[in-house]
Amino acid sequence: MATAAGPNTTIGSQSPAEKHVLRPLSPHLPVYKPQLSSTSSISNRISGAFLTGNVLVFYLLCLKTGPLCLTFENFYQFLFYSSKLTLVSAELAALAMSYHVYAGVRHLLKDFSGVSFRR
Repeated sequence: MATAAGPNTTIGSQSPAEKHVLRPLSPHLPVYKPQLSSTSSISNRISGAFLTGNVLVFYLLCLKTGPLCLTFENFYQFLFYSSKLTLVSAELAALAMSYHVYAGVRHLLKDFSGVSFRR
């Protein structure tokens, strides 16, 4: 049985000093310092999920209103009265889209050309 003390030692054959050493096998989240690449990857996934959610909501809204979705009077009234909400949503979607495209191009360049992006 492998432990944190070493790969060839077992629990029964450890010395008393080795039994009291508690070493983690992997770093804990409060101790872990995130790197730029992991933070960029997580942000890329979050922006992709946000964009997917926006497309899904808009698609379901168009399905609900039927073939008249872009000429439906109540749909236009909703957009008119919630103009500030749609403006913020459009700005967030544009920001997420630009970041998602940038991160995707960066990922492709890093994979296929061997270019490393440093600080």
